[in-house]
Amino acid sequence: MTSQAPRPVVLIGPMAAGKSSVGRTLAKVLAREFIDTDKVIVRDNGPIPEIFAELGERGFRELEANVVAEALRPGAVVSLGGGAVLDEGTRARVADSTVVLITVSEAAVASRIDNNKRPLLAEEGIVAWRRITAEREPLYRQLADAVADTSHRPMRRVAEEIAAWVLEHEHPGSESKKERGITSV
Repeated sequence: MTSQAPRPVVLIGPMAAGKSSVGRTLAKVLAREFIDTDKVIVRDNGPIPEIFAELGERGFRELEANVVAEALRPGAVVSLGGGAVLDEGTRARVADSTVVLITVSEAAVASRIDNNKRPLLAEEGIVAWRRITAEREPLYRQLADAVADTSHRPMRRVAEEIAAWVLEHEHPGSESKKERGITSV
């Protein structure tokens, strides 16, 4: 019997939750490739604010969906932009991955988005973050296999806890998400 490569581990969650920081460390702990979809978009298309200005949110989401599709390789740790889950195709693609929802409290995120260049937060800051996060929360929860909060813990510790959970629960082709439900890390 041939062993299969593990499913991708996908990090989802609101803007500034720490998906990229946790993902980088998680990939190192698991000795896997790390792909930050926002960084790939910027590398291939330029700064995200410029993409939003030129193509609008819809155009950006189309680029993002294509990058996510390419990033979901067996064994990879993939950090998605906060709004990637809005795309139905992306939601369908990540369903075959191990999905970890990275959460953060409003109080903890406030300093992370201060003077930020995120297009969707440009005018309203934390007010927009709160609204956008609330709108996306049902999608995050629907997709998540596990939840980890970054509000008051070092990113390295969060990544190590996720790595332990992933290694404990990683069984390609076994039970479905609906059977597992959401597990808190």
